[in-house]
Amino acid sequence: MTLKATEQPIDTSSAAGKAFLDMLGVFAEFETNLRRERQMEGIAAAKSRGVYKGRKPHVDIAEIRRLKSDGMGPTEIAKTLNIGRASVYRALRETAAS
Repeated sequence: MTLKATEQPIDTSSAAGKAFLDMLGVFAEFETNLRRERQMEGIAAAKSRGVYKGRKPHVDIAEIRRLKSDGMGPTEIAKTLNIGRASVYRALRETAAS
């Protein structure tokens, strides 16, 4: 399978075109990694200043436990509390690990 861009001189049917597209991918990944590093440095600095505390939890684990003990399934709990099923499973897993 090849890619031929109509607006840019990229044609992956040739070795030069494949190399060019690969280099674009390398630079995109490099930029993403730089952005991630800067973000992590900023978060670390904010935490050291006591400014960054993370997002407040909005899932009531006690309520999830209560609904589960009342016989509700994870899907029904998620719909009742207007949260994702993954959040229900995560809360129940954390409860079991405690």
